[in-house]
Amino acid sequence: MQWGPDRWTFYRLAGREAARTARSAMARVTAGPSTLSRLRPTGLVIAPQDLRTSDATIAADIYGGLFVFAGRALATGGRSPFDFAPPSPEWGEALYGFGWLRHLRAADSALARSNARAFVQDFMAGRGDRELANRPPVVARRLISLLSQSPLLLEGADHAFYQGFLRTLGRCVRHLDLALRRGILPGDRLSAAVALCFAGLCCEGFEPVLRRGTRLLTRELARQMLPDGGHRSRNPTFIKDLLLDLLPLRQSFLTRDIAPPEALLNAVDRMVPLLRLLRHGDASLGHHNGTGATEADQLATLLVYGGASGTPLMHAPYTGYTRLEGGATLVVADVGPAPGPAYSAAAGAGCLSFELSSGAQRLVVNCGMPATGEDMRRLARTTAAHSTASLDDTSSCRFLDPRGPGFAHPLASWLRRRLGPAVVRGPARVTAERSTEPDGAAVVAARHDGYAPTLGLLHERRLCLSPDGGCLDGADGFVRPSSAGPAVPAAIRFHLHPTVRAAREGRAVLLSAGNGELWLFEADATDPVIEESVYFAAFNGARRTEQIVLHLAAEAGTRATWRFRRLSA
Repeated sequence: MQWGPDRWTFYRLAGREAARTARSAMARVTAGPSTLSRLRPTGLVIAPQDLRTSDATIAADIYGGLFVFAGRALATGGRSPFDFAPPSPEWGEALYGFGWLRHLRAADSALARSNARAFVQDFMAGRGDRELANRPPVVARRLISLLSQSPLLLEGADHAFYQGFLRTLGRCVRHLDLALRRGILPGDRLSAAVALCFAGLCCEGFEPVLRRGTRLLTRELARQMLPDGGHRSRNPTFIKDLLLDLLPLRQSFLTRDIAPPEALLNAVDRMVPLLRLLRHGDASLGHHNGTGATEADQLATLLVYGGASGTPLMHAPYTGYTRLEGGATLVVADVGPAPGPAYSAAAGAGCLSFELSSGAQRLVVNCGMPATGEDMRRLARTTAAHSTASLDDTSSCRFLDPRGPGFAHPLASWLRRRLGPAVVRGPARVTAERSTEPDGAAVVAARHDGYAPTLGLLHERRLCLSPDGGCLDGADGFVRPSSAGPAVPAAIRFHLHPTVRAAREGRAVLLSAGNGELWLFEADATDPVIEESVYFAAFNGARRTEQIVLHLAAEAGTRATWRFRRLSA
């Protein structure tokens, strides 16, 4: 692949990763044997609560041999699902993570318990793809799931199954300990720390595991969590999933009459208000930096159990999100820099993108992250898949993609195996200022430099939401801080939710929302164009939708103003 002006950034990243690999290898050689490798659990003390949504009807599908995970389905015809090749990596991770056992528990029947034990017995017998099953995040999820669903699995079980179950828990702990000693990505380290804490709290004889997990959890929360409650990945889904584990973990500490780590308590207290900032009126999260479809009941459960006040955070300067409210209308905008490479495997090139909703009706969206499909995920991360400005048909981020010939191809392939499809270069300097107009309108003005290294232009955006929420005024401008250069083709995109229909109304665009509202989009200097788009963040797969696009030539001083105006409620 051709790296152009990013080649030295790429080589520096490769050098840092090579040095980290060498340090990890040296640590493995010089370190003594782990004390956790000799531990065996002797019994279970408690079973942590699982806050994730369960559905007894899914248990019926599983009993019938239909396994639907991550947007893919597999019909086993009465055979074990572990005898089949996974339809996608994400499907396999869900299968071997055993989170789906909660649906069998919701069925609350002897048949469901017997069925669950049979599946776990198949796995304990060695069936399935061990390479996929032993990936650190999958092992961490499996350990938490087995502990949470132990009442389902062990009620009515014989002694042999119980002993095999304990051995499986011990193997999970040893796998995680070995992976941590070898070195894994930060997000996986945090997941492993949570799983080790659960194992130490729930199992007799695992006191050293609890001490190790608590130390690791305290360290990783301090390193990875930001002061405003966000995570360094800037991924709202990661925050939601982490909180779904941290809340039961906090309760498990209290159940065992052990004081939870201060870092755990502080993280939970900060994360809940941030989720409120990112939540729209339909009770789902904004589609930023790796977030796709959100299970609204999970989010509602978190906000109830989290115990935070009903007032959301309005601005998260460290995580890089801001929220404007007016009446029942709200805007959530991405005003943060690209995450570091180790945290950016799911991050998108959506700097200064925004999403607009009116009550429970989503109007302007980003395309969102699909549940599966490498090509679709690659497309969903581009700037063109976000409601912001893209220049010269390129993205504001450069992703680690080893496709194509060239000297750097083997090196890029090695880096991708280590880091995933990470962001190599993206917006580094992003500024955002909030203010209030004399009439009470909420304003945010932001700027990013994602296109400066390649095209020499900065993108500026100003959003102003009226107090009653009836009008969102916006302006996009471009600045060239260095010497003059040629004009660059630009496209300012506004992706519409699939329930919104667009039609030309003179030089404007009339939007008919699913809730009956009518909105009018107007642009002052450029005629808007209605084009096809795709919405990836739907539970039933990608859906066709539309987008409004302003095409223009961007150069120093170019400015485009536009507005969304509500006509009726």
